[in-house]
Amino acid sequence: MRRIAVAVLLLCLLAGTAGGVRIVEFCPDPYQAGDPDEYLVIEGSGVLDGFVLSDGEGGYRFPPGTTIDGRLVIARSGPAFEQAHGYPPDFEIEERTSAVPDVIPNGNLLMANQADELLLYRGTTLVQQVAWPADVRPRAGQIHYLDEEIWDPRPLSIGQSRLLPATYEGVAVKAFVAPDCSYEAFSKAVASAEHEILVNVYEFTDPAMAADLICARERGVTVTVLLEGGPVGGVSAEERAIAGALNRSGIVVLSMTTTDAAHAKYRYDHAKYLVIDGERVLVGSENFKPGGYPAPGLQGNRGWGVSLENAGLAAYFREVFLLDAAGGDIVPFEGTTAEPCTPWAPSYTVEFAACRAEGARVTPVVSPDTSALILGLIEGAQESIDIEQAYITNETAYDLNPYLAAAVNASRRGVAVRVLLDAAWFNTEDDADNDEMVSVINRIAAAEGLPLEARLADLEANNLAKIHNKGVIVDGRTVLVSSINWNANSPAFNREAGVIIEHPDIAAYYTAVFEDDWDASGEGGARGTTGPDRLKIIAAACILAALMGLYLYRRRRT
Repeated sequence: MRRIAVAVLLLCLLAGTAGGVRIVEFCPDPYQAGDPDEYLVIEGSGVLDGFVLSDGEGGYRFPPGTTIDGRLVIARSGPAFEQAHGYPPDFEIEERTSAVPDVIPNGNLLMANQADELLLYRGTTLVQQVAWPADVRPRAGQIHYLDEEIWDPRPLSIGQSRLLPATYEGVAVKAFVAPDCSYEAFSKAVASAEHEILVNVYEFTDPAMAADLICARERGVTVTVLLEGGPVGGVSAEERAIAGALNRSGIVVLSMTTTDAAHAKYRYDHAKYLVIDGERVLVGSENFKPGGYPAPGLQGNRGWGVSLENAGLAAYFREVFLLDAAGGDIVPFEGTTAEPCTPWAPSYTVEFAACRAEGARVTPVVSPDTSALILGLIEGAQESIDIEQAYITNETAYDLNPYLAAAVNASRRGVAVRVLLDAAWFNTEDDADNDEMVSVINRIAAAEGLPLEARLADLEANNLAKIHNKGVIVDGRTVLVSSINWNANSPAFNREAGVIIEHPDIAAYYTAVFEDDWDASGEGGARGTTGPDRLKIIAAACILAALMGLYLYRRRRT
């Protein structure tokens, strides 16, 4: 029977004694049979004599005279806990190593995954009881924790970070868009590196971007690349070729994936950013693929990106990278000897150069830690919200996506809201895709008379491959640039990265790009919805035309 790992955190202690104890965190860990890495954490100050932790069947107490001043960790197995978390516990339940002292057991505290309880006693007095699923909803690998009297404010699994919101002033910003000037921005940023480049990206298949990193390595820059080890559809042959080229140059290439040692920290490592010399961050919506960073004059995706100069901001993202690149779920990514190649792309007329601004206020948005900041951004809108997304999916058949719901609610208080979604065939071919979402939004607007409108992007009119953006502009002053898709998975379970930028010039830049995409798309039309359905129609039309021509030809001959 699988057992639940337990973490008990934050004891509110009275002066000189261990009073006011409460349970605020516990974690299921079903990834290994037998749960050798079960653990329990308490925090506070005082003497722990008389305290007992139990599940109603077994439990343990602390050796007489045990004191606590801060954090104290009790693990089922000291070595297993250290392997999972990177440091040894203070106590262990089972005698696994002489380096870690033992608690005093009374029976065996083993809590079942799906339904059980954790009881905290002081003497014979029950101090607190936490039961599941009554108090928290159990989920594979979930750490349950209490934050400001609320259980599980966001999903948390073993190995994940718990970053707090942070804002940085005086940031120098270079805003850019794909396909117009994204590659130029990337290439110049990499060329500026002198000591270190840290790259975290979901997919990497662009030979030119790989060549830029290899050049940096050849001039003495330390380069480390972290990739998603199991992207949707699997790792492509193109990505393995890129990894091989990076490997041969001496660049360290890693991947995040489930191993025998640890489960992957996140469902997908879907972030797209790099940190340069601990001073600059480049973050955006696009993977490192030819469509996301095409050479100037070639067609690609519509995406947004920024290069940001600020030591504090760079340190924040560097910490994120170092946390994610450590642990048992990180393994070397071995490439192949195949020669990387760039696929053909149609020509494109560049419309937008990069935009520079000084003195911006920037807040990182890192999923799942601080993705709730997006809700705050939308809910705080006073005048306008412009949304450009690859796609939006609802929570259920009856519940809107929470970000979309916040935008609709904003329109109900008079905020003008526009939503532009991708029209590529893979985002419109099914029965609950972007075309249906546009219809839903517009029906809500019509029924309630709201200043709210949605359109499918006309890819053909703007010569774009697809809309891959995940951007928001609020009140013409604040912009979200990120990798966070508007679905149930991306904000809550993926590692994602983005920034909220407060600067009128940057907002005006992205507004101009949005207006260009919006105006090209007309009222709800999208000539760019090419794909299987349209191809079938075109093919049928060609066949009919050929048959009609044959019929007329034969009539003329008779």
